[in-house]
Amino acid sequence: MSVTVATRPFDGQKPGTSGLRKKVKVYQQPHYAENYIQSIFDSLEGFAGKTLVVGGDGRFYNTDVIQTAIRMAAANGFGRVIVGQNGLLSTPAASHVIRHHKAYGGLILSASHNPGGPDGDFGIKYNMGNGGPAPEKVTDAVFARSKVITAYKTTTTPDIDLTRTGKTMIEGMTAEVIDPVADYAQLMQQLFDFDAIRALFKSGFRMKFDGMGAITGPYAKVILEGMLGAPQGTVINGTPLPDFGGHHPDPNLVHAKELCDTVMLGSDFDFGAASDGDGDRNLIVGRGIYVTPSDSLAIIAANAACASGYRTGIAGIARSMPTSCAPDRVAKKLGIACYETPTGWKFFGNLLDAGLATVCGEESFGTGSNHVREKDGLWAVLMWLNILASTRKSVADIVTAHWAEYGRNFYSRHDYEEVESESANRLMDGLRANLPAIKAAHGLTTADDFAYDDPVDKSHTSSQGIRLVFADGARIIYRLSGTGTAGATLRVYLERYIADPALHGMETQAALQDLIALSRSIADIPGHTARTEPTVIT
Repeated sequence: MSVTVATRPFDGQKPGTSGLRKKVKVYQQPHYAENYIQSIFDSLEGFAGKTLVVGGDGRFYNTDVIQTAIRMAAANGFGRVIVGQNGLLSTPAASHVIRHHKAYGGLILSASHNPGGPDGDFGIKYNMGNGGPAPEKVTDAVFARSKVITAYKTTTTPDIDLTRTGKTMIEGMTAEVIDPVADYAQLMQQLFDFDAIRALFKSGFRMKFDGMGAITGPYAKVILEGMLGAPQGTVINGTPLPDFGGHHPDPNLVHAKELCDTVMLGSDFDFGAASDGDGDRNLIVGRGIYVTPSDSLAIIAANAACASGYRTGIAGIARSMPTSCAPDRVAKKLGIACYETPTGWKFFGNLLDAGLATVCGEESFGTGSNHVREKDGLWAVLMWLNILASTRKSVADIVTAHWAEYGRNFYSRHDYEEVESESANRLMDGLRANLPAIKAAHGLTTADDFAYDDPVDKSHTSSQGIRLVFADGARIIYRLSGTGTAGATLRVYLERYIADPALHGMETQAALQDLIALSRSIADIPGHTARTEPTVIT
């Protein structure tokens, strides 16, 4: 039976770049998740009888909120809900399911790379019918609705069985539980040369893939070990767990240290990769080398024609503003456009839908293409495997050959995590106020707060990060991240381009040493944050 439940607004239900992320205990408050889901539904039109996709990364509280969402979808008039078995769907797989089944939209339950468990984080994000994150006009409407909501609709129906595939009727709505991997695996077969990758593994090639106790484990086991013939045990930490097995599921040099040490410092494996909590980020390493996400995007773009689905070439490249300029050099050689957007995958959606870009990437370990409207960790791994299978070169040889041809963009990101929010905002406000003086003092060609005019819908987005660009092209960028749930994360991005191959072997932090020191003094990071060193360096 459908019922209407009285409620009152909660403060702070403002979705960020990736939905509404809060601590689990915040979401466990009575009516909290219901308020936010109803605010989403109240901000949409024309979904009566349509299909809604629901799934998540398996973190603690995932199935509880999925059952709530299914009941609310029925009460609000959806005709069908598609949900992943056991409540699981990686973010890129959810994007594909939305597109493949021509759904109205989808709810993705995840806090991405943030920790899980009862004391960890939880999140809900709404994706549109194109499979991509809701644009700001929708998230702004959701926030506005959340501030005045007085009731939500649900049903008294019992929980459905998420452990078995099949269909259940709820108040006239069909709830269909599907294999979370099948549709996605079929798409990957269409995009990549699986025969070539199988031959690579048969030749003795060895890799390790770290699922980090998160969502991509089942996908990697089916595709890598099952369909491509990688040896059993190639996938480690491959079972999704509510607390990710204690892992911080962020695929970087710090949180995937065991994998990196095993592959980079050893001689048993040719290739290593990892993905994050919800499967949209990736880490790429080889014997003796770590591939930065910016370099990975550039190398993928330069070699995309190796893969079956990209043999005719790519239309364009899109990168977030803080991502290094390495992809720009590839675009110039290919004679295609390279678009610089704000951080947030939703900004790539219009470019992909309009056919202006094919390959996209962010420095925060996100890479993808027009096959879905989210970044896709396993897609990036398969693209690298396809390149390795086609060239039969090592990861290190591919990277160094790329640098020799295009030059090297030395690049690093310094994160200051859980900074007191007021202090972080004062730091950014001080930079904005002093941009003219900073520009003059350091002979900069650019000193601004990045703004973006979308070439497709002509929308304008401002205040997307402070850019300091030097005469030689070196860059320092300051930005507050919108993906955390406690305090603020100050991200400082540092970049220097060097063309001379003789200098490409320098250690990254050494090559950027003067920019690092300057970044801290210009913004007075120690004074504002009481931090003398970043929390994480990638």
